[in-house]
Amino acid sequence: MPDTAVADLGTIFTDAAAYANPARWHAAAKRIREESPILEVTVEGFPRFWAITKHADVMEVERNSEVFFNTMIPALAPTANEAAGETPVKTLIQMDGDEHKAHRAIVNDWFKPANVKQLQGRVEELATFYVDRMLEMDGRCDFVNDVALHYPLQVILSILGLPEEDFPRMLKLTQELFGAEDPDIARLGEDQSMFEVLMDFVAYFTTLSADRRAHPSADLASVIANAELDGEPLPDLSMIGHYLIIATAGHDTTSNAISGGLLGLLDYPDQLELLRSRPELIDGAADELIRFVSPVKHFMRTCQEPFTLRDVTFSPGDRLLLSYASANRDDEVFEDPFRLDVERDNALRQIAFGFGRHFCLGAHLARLEIRALFRELLGRLDYVELAGEPTWIQANFVQGPKSIPIAYRLSA
Repeated sequence: MPDTAVADLGTIFTDAAAYANPARWHAAAKRIREESPILEVTVEGFPRFWAITKHADVMEVERNSEVFFNTMIPALAPTANEAAGETPVKTLIQMDGDEHKAHRAIVNDWFKPANVKQLQGRVEELATFYVDRMLEMDGRCDFVNDVALHYPLQVILSILGLPEEDFPRMLKLTQELFGAEDPDIARLGEDQSMFEVLMDFVAYFTTLSADRRAHPSADLASVIANAELDGEPLPDLSMIGHYLIIATAGHDTTSNAISGGLLGLLDYPDQLELLRSRPELIDGAADELIRFVSPVKHFMRTCQEPFTLRDVTFSPGDRLLLSYASANRDDEVFEDPFRLDVERDNALRQIAFGFGRHFCLGAHLARLEIRALFRELLGRLDYVELAGEPTWIQANFVQGPKSIPIAYRLSA
């Protein structure tokens, strides 16, 4: 890689397989930050874009949401996918301005700190359940597939009010949606397109919304099904957009943070021991684990008017890739950024949740889940070590470990 011109490193943002080798990816991103922090990327099969890799620059773009829109293309996609046209379902990440504000208000109260705090008992109960499950597995498990994928899923789908027998279906669909580039996860056979996965979600949530309109209850699904916009019932596809973003991003990002966080602690055993000996540190350490993993690797923005950042002036129509994974390793903000430090005093400056108008709706819930799971696990853990080679998902949008085989000893 030292012999590779920095202009040729832009493939780390387009190649899903590149993210499955985090050490190599971060080494390339470091070079880009140092040599060409705003990198013009032209890769065959993808639209031309500018990669924004520095923390301050990502923040500046996020602050100027009236200049840089989500609407056109919120996540990087091959040119062929764009040519196929817009997806029929629009979520919050595809909205801007007043439209975004009005739709976010429908569900915002459910995710405010005071309301999230009311969920603490249920979240802690589920954390205990999954650590107990590890106890029953005779000292060996795949932490991703046995724990991390299921725990946040059960939290968010419980909030929505979905029946537990539907949880496996939701997990499968979410993995197919976010892991479409990974051959082990993507839907295979004739029905292999992202559109078909999306249509499965539409079918499920159409049935759900009809039920909640006919039989409303105290769950979030009922709030969405019976919501109004400008005095009119929420259109069906808008309703499904709310279900989709909450049911997918509401757990997949957190499961990646949890599994990647454990892997980080295994890579830095001194930090693992520090958390075990001082469990109160987990409150601040949650943001450090999130910074270290950065489950959402990027979002895209489209420029609406001329805007200058550093020595680059963007024109209307220019696309910018905000690399959260790179920004969260920026040594101008985080000292020794490649090290996991559970006592890091500025971990709250991580921007894995975004910033400004599009700050992650579920940030408070994600922190609660991470703290509860690690507090329960580390409080009962006698030892833990890798029992095989971890693997990583091939994806360039939402991504984390695919498998973490571990051996451990837990107390009851």
